[in-house]
Amino acid sequence: MRHQYPLFIGASIMVAKNYLSGLFGRSPITPLQEHMYCVYRGIKHLVPLIEGMNEDNFEKVIAAQQEINKGEHDADDMKRELRTHLPKGLFMPVDRRDVLDVLLRQDIIANQAKDVASLIVGRNMQLPEAMRTLFLTYTQRCVDTVRKALDVINELDELVETGFRGLEVDLVEKMLVELGDIESETDTMQLSLRQTLFDLEKDLGPVDVIFTYRLIDWVGNVADNAERVGSRLSLMIAR
Repeated sequence: MRHQYPLFIGASIMVAKNYLSGLFGRSPITPLQEHMYCVYRGIKHLVPLIEGMNEDNFEKVIAAQQEINKGEHDADDMKRELRTHLPKGLFMPVDRRDVLDVLLRQDIIANQAKDVASLIVGRNMQLPEAMRTLFLTYTQRCVDTVRKALDVINELDELVETGFRGLEVDLVEKMLVELGDIESETDTMQLSLRQTLFDLEKDLGPVDVIFTYRLIDWVGNVADNAERVGSRLSLMIAR
């Protein structure tokens, strides 16, 4: 009589593998990095959006809006996919709550860019001449914060491999300082833009003034949320 032990053992090994897979979970780091890259692909079109507005080039504005909307839509799809398949295992390389919080901040960045584009297109906005050059620089620096946040996110797998220790931590902490510095630059520019607009208020329609203040704030929110992505990673390192 042939014994069935090998078959039983094989089945047991398969069950054990499935159990361990569920226990440890697949790493969510690569999907998180891909999501942030998708966010950046859309965000970078804020610059041609503002250029088109300053140049009164409606076709350029619409083309930029379409790219921003596409980036936001693709990021939404990736967000849902990551949330659906995010492991609930006990031994993920990073805390599940941290992953979800970073994902939320990244998603807010994409949504904010879409809102900015919708505001400009929906109201056919034009900035006062005195604000245009600084506003374009301001927008570029806000985009730069997202680029820097992406660079930091791309180091996350290296951080995990080193156990959040050593030279890799020093490198990331330096990048986080740079991210904070860029975000501080955008804060300074935002104050200057608001002051310029305040000085021009008497020569502008009140509704235009309200929505221009809103535009300044919404573009600034892009940088704020990119900096918050960095802050969450900083907390992860501290743990």
